[in-house]
Amino acid sequence: MNDELLRAVQAGQNETDPKFKALKEANAALAAAARLAGQEKLDALPMQKALAKLQQAAALVKAAGLEDTALDSATTAFGEATQAALDSLAFQFARDLKDSFEARGQEVEGRPPTLVVDRLVLQIDIANRKAQWFYGKEALTNPLPLSLNGIIKAYDQQRKAILERKDETPAFLADLYNAWNDLMTEKTEKSGRRPTGNRVGLVETYAKLVLNRQVARFWNAPSRSTFKDYERHFFVRDLVLANEAGATVTVNDKAYRLRLGIATKSQADSAARSVWVPSSALGGDFYGDVTFEEKGGVVG
Repeated sequence: MNDELLRAVQAGQNETDPKFKALKEANAALAAAARLAGQEKLDALPMQKALAKLQQAAALVKAAGLEDTALDSATTAFGEATQAALDSLAFQFARDLKDSFEARGQEVEGRPPTLVVDRLVLQIDIANRKAQWFYGKEALTNPLPLSLNGIIKAYDQQRKAILERKDETPAFLADLYNAWNDLMTEKTEKSGRRPTGNRVGLVETYAKLVLNRQVARFWNAPSRSTFKDYERHFFVRDLVLANEAGATVTVNDKAYRLRLGIATKSQADSAARSVWVPSSALGGDFYGDVTFEEKGGVVG
């Protein structure tokens, strides 16, 4: 056996094999794309799947060291057509949803992928055939199938839970003040000085408030079943109601007003360090900390 000749042939095979496989993958992906492109009406979702395979094949061809401008051009053109088909599908669904809401006397604003009904926001993920309701940046539902009836039913449930939530601002502010004051005391005792500006993290204060609301049954036997939940989106809604009311909380015959501090960029990048408080359906700000000011001055 001629080992030297065998090694030379195998080296050539090793060099061409990945190129052959890459071109084979590209050819199959192009054939699938061509079948879809030739249909009288472009079908967005199958095109999206075909586009993913075409893009993967084009990447394999490049990784194999081959330059194929025709393949690149075909991938780009098919990608643009796929996006246009997805956009058309999203707009059609949005039109149908608007018609359904308008038949109930409700106005739908915005354009896909973001629609607004009252102060609730619907984010449409047409590629995955899902949509999700939000209040500000807080998710109110899991991603829902693109069913008109299902999405409207979920809206009705969340409208009742969020927008029609009972305004209990006095009790909320009292609980929030107590949570803030507890943290102020803990931090002062730990460090020997009060936090700068008497400010405490808003998310931290929310967590303390939740713990403070637990009843003896939970502390006697902590478990999921004995835990009294207070979901974050309800906390956000209560903050909005308290801000809109401009209410104060009275402690030892002194009135204190809630003050929220705008989050820094690093805080805003983390849901664990900031809370988006909406001022409208899509407007609002990230807030990072909280304090209570006595009318006429800051708490000393």
